[in-house]
Amino acid sequence: MTDSPTSGTTPDRGGPGPSSAPPVAEKRPIERTHHDDTFVDDYEWLRDKEGADTVAYLEAENAYTKGRTAHLEDLREAIFTEIKTRTQETDLSVPSRNGDFWYYRRTLEGKQYPIMCRTKARDDDWTPPELSTAAEDPGEQVLVDCNELADGQDFFALGALSVTPDGNLLAYSTDVVGNERYTISFKDLRTEELLPDRIANAAHGATWSLQGNHLFYGSVDDSWRPDKVWRHELGTDSSDDVLVHHETDDRYWSDVGRTTSDRFLVISSNSKVTSEARILEADDPTGDFRVVSPRVEGVEYSVDHAVLGGRDRLLVLHNRDAVNFTLGVGPIDLSSLDQLDTVIASRDDVRLTDIDVSSTTVAVNLREAGLAQVRVLAISSDSIGAGANIAFDEELFEAAATGFSDWRQPFVRLTYGSFVTPATIYDYDPGTGDLHLRKQQPVLGGYDPADYVQTRTWVAARDGTHVPVSIVRHKSVADRSRAPLLLYGYGAYEISYDPAMSIARLSLLDRGMVFALAHIRGGGELGRLWYEHGKLLEKKNTFTDYIDVAEHLVAVGWTSRERLVGLGGSAGGLLMGAVANMAPDLFAGIVAHVPFVDALTTILDPSLPLTVIEWDEWGDPLHDPEVYAYMRSYAPYENIEATRYPAIYALTSINDTRVYYVEPAKWVARLRATVPDSSRIIFKCEMSAGHGGASGRYDAWRETADYYAWIVDVAGGSAMELDRPGGGVRTS
Repeated sequence: MTDSPTSGTTPDRGGPGPSSAPPVAEKRPIERTHHDDTFVDDYEWLRDKEGADTVAYLEAENAYTKGRTAHLEDLREAIFTEIKTRTQETDLSVPSRNGDFWYYRRTLEGKQYPIMCRTKARDDDWTPPELSTAAEDPGEQVLVDCNELADGQDFFALGALSVTPDGNLLAYSTDVVGNERYTISFKDLRTEELLPDRIANAAHGATWSLQGNHLFYGSVDDSWRPDKVWRHELGTDSSDDVLVHHETDDRYWSDVGRTTSDRFLVISSNSKVTSEARILEADDPTGDFRVVSPRVEGVEYSVDHAVLGGRDRLLVLHNRDAVNFTLGVGPIDLSSLDQLDTVIASRDDVRLTDIDVSSTTVAVNLREAGLAQVRVLAISSDSIGAGANIAFDEELFEAAATGFSDWRQPFVRLTYGSFVTPATIYDYDPGTGDLHLRKQQPVLGGYDPADYVQTRTWVAARDGTHVPVSIVRHKSVADRSRAPLLLYGYGAYEISYDPAMSIARLSLLDRGMVFALAHIRGGGELGRLWYEHGKLLEKKNTFTDYIDVAEHLVAVGWTSRERLVGLGGSAGGLLMGAVANMAPDLFAGIVAHVPFVDALTTILDPSLPLTVIEWDEWGDPLHDPEVYAYMRSYAPYENIEATRYPAIYALTSINDTRVYYVEPAKWVARLRATVPDSSRIIFKCEMSAGHGGASGRYDAWRETADYYAWIVDVAGGSAMELDRPGGGVRTS
């Protein structure tokens, strides 16, 4: 490989000159004044989703993007074909047992969506049945065929899929718009009959009472906040449903579930920093939920049910006086966290993230040494053992217990993977310590993990903090060879992004591109404090960490500025927007997916969806002038400079309810009006999708191929081609 030219100016990649000039949005200025600061917003009119001018602008941007990227059609098609041919299209998941059935999902070649199925289990059999991927099992029952439900729809998403404890009835919910408001339907699995009950405008999940005669579900308010939990009696009209919980504090959201033991229903109310749980015996659905421990600002906790020495007990994971959380056990009538006995004490270097409980085992998901790991604790007659982390051989990996699907389940179901190891399903036997391989994601086309090299490095940020960076490359790409590099970042909500193999990403690696994952502050990779130091009035650490990582990768020769592309989505899209303003000459290109780039406008307006909930993450700029000034100093939309920016590809969805389409629409419009050359900025708005983008798998692959082709082009990777899918690199 040869490096890109570096003399003079950055090469003008991002496509040849378009046949027409970029769209220009009309300026319709309005003034926004807060805390003696006035900002003139020229493009707030684009918030009118149904307005003819808004639609015309979005369509013009889509047309410009299509023209600007027309030269990438062959590359897009090649990448899509690579993803498709590497994927085993006809496949099925590892069955999970619940009650008398094994539940699993099938995918069929040519079909966009999965088919949800089950088959009968034998009483003493906890080893998943070996089902054929090529043909329907003789005893198979289809719960729902998502392809049939999606027929004729531009968008489809399956929400709840909940079966009664006796296995007789199914409740499932669907969204055909992309706005995450679901319609719940019911099916008698004994007769295959659809029942007349329908519930509209429900939130995502749903759970049954023990007898299966009542369904509990949530709904959202006008701000898309899940604020209510309802009880529906089967056979009645949904207008008669009973409100069992209403969360009136706008900072909180609520959901409902059932313990694995089927003993209790649990309503959880959570803000970004505080929790409160209510429980009710699942066989008494019309009873009253009781609070486990009253909410205390800044204290988070979750509860599960265990049986010790024949007595019902509550397991509670909480952070009172324990920044990285501690696990305790207490009486079933627990009313205060003071009543807990410690099972796992808090440690500065171990973040406990969640627990799952069966009749004999507690599986704890945690983070240690910057990696997602699993600890397994045995439940004896009257105590819980200390347990140990499950050991794996790779330097980089992610492991997680996926939850017990049945109270009697003797194994711990795990997912495992790394940058080079495809997603793997194990059943871990706590008695023997054996890992039973159940399935590894097939990667067709001759994939060999030995063809790829993964490593971790640590970068000193400007304040001295060491930031972990995970890197993967094809072995044909020499270490620090100034290769094209894609740097992914997120850094918010204590969400951790871990090394995981991606079939789609092989199309970049096999073209000689290095992929780096920056574990920047604001995420949860190194524990709760890693998150705390990347939020509120320390949010800029997220941006400077990312910039410092990028500059380090350039300085030590992993890449060059002319071959470096940034990628982030949602809150990671805010990262992209902030970085573009703060270091516009550091990147050749930036991809911002459903980007939260008009953050200050959104967080200032409590009438907008989810705004008040977000105040615990970003601060409250409406009432606090210090927060306002701080957000005003980094918000991407307000801080665009009249200087040359990297090539930018912004993607969004018209029906996204988490990050409105208007945020990237306004951002791009202002970029076009401000930067000297906006022709390299492109903007694509899916006109029938939600926050996750296209809903069908083939459509999603095409969307990925679309911006991957752009990344390859912008990073100067067009001279690199595949020898074969999964094979080596050929360069010119």
